[in-house]
Amino acid sequence: MTTDSQRFTASLRLESLEETARLGARIAGGLAQGDVVALRGDLGAGKTALARTILQALGVTGSMPSPTFTLVQSYETPRLLVHHYDLYRIEDVRELEELGFEDSLSDGAALIEWPERAGAALPDDALHLTLTIAEGDVRQVAIAGPHRWAAVFHELAKDF
Repeated sequence: MTTDSQRFTASLRLESLEETARLGARIAGGLAQGDVVALRGDLGAGKTALARTILQALGVTGSMPSPTFTLVQSYETPRLLVHHYDLYRIEDVRELEELGFEDSLSDGAALIEWPERAGAALPDDALHLTLTIAEGDVRQVAIAGPHRWAAVFHELAKDF
């Protein structure tokens, strides 16, 4: 993990769903109103699986459908309203206005799959996770974000 006064980066290797759940729980523990977690990766890289572990750690139970077709799913958790976006089908960044993207950050937090489609609407202080398939079920995760997230990932890195 590297840090400077403004940003940090880290890299993790996730070898199981249990490790993915631990990562999701750490992110959930640090999530606050106005936060954006940007989940990048190819199809099948594990973006939705990681989003679900974050939501589960926040107390969401029951069905958590992928927002691939609805574009956004919202979850009222005991601590925080969380909006899960899938921007794969967004063709114009102006479509985010119709989805209430700005409002979602004022009343909660957002998990965003395919964040590159958000363009300049993505906040500068978003937490970025890029998932890549290493082999089989193993995923490599590159993490970058505001320095305030460094402590969350510093402790987690000890477990991997």
